[in-house]
Amino acid sequence: MVDDAFGRPLVPLSLSFYAEQSAFSDPGDLVSRYDGLPRDPAQLARVVRDLMIHRVEGELFGHTHPADRLHNDAESRYIDDVLRILVERNHAPLTVRREPGDRFVGVCRDFTLLHVSLLRHAGIPARLRSGFADYFSPSGFHGDHVVTEYWDAERGWLLADAQLTDPEITAHWPVDFDPMDVPRARFLVAGEAWRAIREGGADETEFGLHRPEDGPFFGERFVAGNIRLDLAAVNKVETLLWDVWGEDDGEPGTPLPEASREFYDRVAPVVSGDVSFAAARKLFTEDDVLRTPRTVTCYAPFNGTSLVTLR
Repeated sequence: MVDDAFGRPLVPLSLSFYAEQSAFSDPGDLVSRYDGLPRDPAQLARVVRDLMIHRVEGELFGHTHPADRLHNDAESRYIDDVLRILVERNHAPLTVRREPGDRFVGVCRDFTLLHVSLLRHAGIPARLRSGFADYFSPSGFHGDHVVTEYWDAERGWLLADAQLTDPEITAHWPVDFDPMDVPRARFLVAGEAWRAIREGGADETEFGLHRPEDGPFFGERFVAGNIRLDLAAVNKVETLLWDVWGEDDGEPGTPLPEASREFYDRVAPVVSGDVSFAAARKLFTEDDVLRTPRTVTCYAPFNGTSLVTLR
């Protein structure tokens, strides 16, 4: 790391970029709710875990989600809206573990966005990564997932999964690693998943929201959509997972055209391995297919399809 004229280490532009809030992670006028929070990444991940419950975790907690929360909480794109919901349900400090009925009912993206927001508030560079985890399925199916990537001064970028920080919950899944250091072989970012299929001969039906017998959201077309989401997140545009844009207008589960496959062959390396900040920024800002437009199509799982103009 280069020093300035006074001998102080200069923070690389990329790290400064990820230490600042985005439009999605900014707590806004609820920033005072972050007062008194720990600064340790693992402790912040546990704070997140104790404030949120996943849509599919009700049974693990012996809890039934009210329909309105099941349908609507995870449609909150911005952290200030997430915090508003949490505060309305329980005014206690964010360090207080919520009962299931007081938690935000979200998905992996919500756990991760809140964790990233808390890390950035603490001055720790962090970003969302979209990809596929093999640790929610005993068979090793690579399920659609989002985790935190945060900067460790000694080891560089590490993956963390805030959902895994409650041992009582993770006992139900094949997790044998530190949630703050998820092995990259257990979570493949979208570009790596694409390359595993295209270059490594991996079975495309082993990547997706589910296997083919359970619906159409799997395979190359689904992974390509995740590449768009991941590139956007690396550029701090952290949309909902069902916000869609770009050239892909084919039916879910159908093969991608060969031209599209070749396009993602070129894109995937940019968001694989040690991501080049400059290359990711250039690709996102200059490519009309990949750059997130002001208005996206939202395919909300419960609430139907709509056009949404982002902040």
